[in-house]
Amino acid sequence: MDRRASIRTMLYIAGGTLVLPACFRQSGRTTIELTHLVVSDADEAMLETLVETLIPATDNPGGKALLLHLFVLKMVDDCHGPEDQQSFAEGLRVFTGWARKELSVEFKDAEKEKRETLLARIDDAGDLVGKFFSLVKRRAIQGYMNSKYVMTNLVKYELVPGRYDGYFPMEKADGITAK
Repeated sequence: MDRRASIRTMLYIAGGTLVLPACFRQSGRTTIELTHLVVSDADEAMLETLVETLIPATDNPGGKALLLHLFVLKMVDDCHGPEDQQSFAEGLRVFTGWARKELSVEFKDAEKEKRETLLARIDDAGDLVGKFFSLVKRRAIQGYMNSKYVMTNLVKYELVPGRYDGYFPMEKADGITAK
């Protein structure tokens, strides 16, 4: 046997061993590892659409492009207590059913205008859905404002202590007047 041919065969086997697990991704699991939450692929896709509806793509990337749904899931999984996590999971289930009933289709399959109209009526869905939506909205905005895109392209960074303004009128500073 030729040594080069055997090395080539070994490299093919090693490459196939690395690629093969990606071909057998288990359906029904999220794309990130969660410790406390159990979220299916369908729930993740619905949450992705919800975040994209909240923060749509314009000239700036939207929630889907910035993967804010994964941020929301990770924050709820890591930073919230068991009661909030249980409320989130229950709210996700109830929101999905309510949206399906109101829209006659899945939330992720509905048109953008219908999704926005549905979210405007979120108070009609009940307290559990309201808490779920409030949590998702708060964490999505937090993720957007702390994303690499916003922090590098939209926020002007000034070194501490900031710029000096020698002409600042003293009478406007905390109600103190200069004498």
